[in-house]
Amino acid sequence: MATGTPLSDYGACADTVSVCLSKGLGAPVGSVLAADAERIHQARVWRKRLGGGMRQVGILAAAGLHALEHHIERLAEDHARTRRAAEALAQAAPGTVEPGTVETNILVLDVGAAGWTGPGLVAAAGEAGVLGYLTGPRHARYVWHLDVDDPTTDAAVDVLAGLLRRGPV
Repeated sequence: MATGTPLSDYGACADTVSVCLSKGLGAPVGSVLAADAERIHQARVWRKRLGGGMRQVGILAAAGLHALEHHIERLAEDHARTRRAAEALAQAAPGTVEPGTVETNILVLDVGAAGWTGPGLVAAAGEAGVLGYLTGPRHARYVWHLDVDDPTTDAAVDVLAGLLRRGPV
């Protein structure tokens, strides 16, 4: 979605492609595996060997189908909100993010540039209701998705910008 490149072009670069249906597409779980019949067969065997075999998955498949039919184009909204957040946070705390590199719904902040550790900022933001992921000693990741609207984005930016400006206590 972010690049405008058709999925078929990505698929042409590999013999096996996996697409996650959760996260931005809003399905509760699931992935789609695209490959030739032999690779699909091998993947099913390995999935079962590793404990991934499920029964009665029709309701989950229905959620995945709904996500594919209704949420792909909507990903552009997540990307736009993420870019808007990156621009605001770059102004609040220069060096934490380069907005021009943010193309999707994932925002990685170099919180060390504002004097924070990754665990410190993730914990402080989490206490204020903004949930992120630790991706390194000085990096935190925030992901926009189906449940994050404009007001929620504004609130998250306010929390993160305030913490980044203030620095660790």
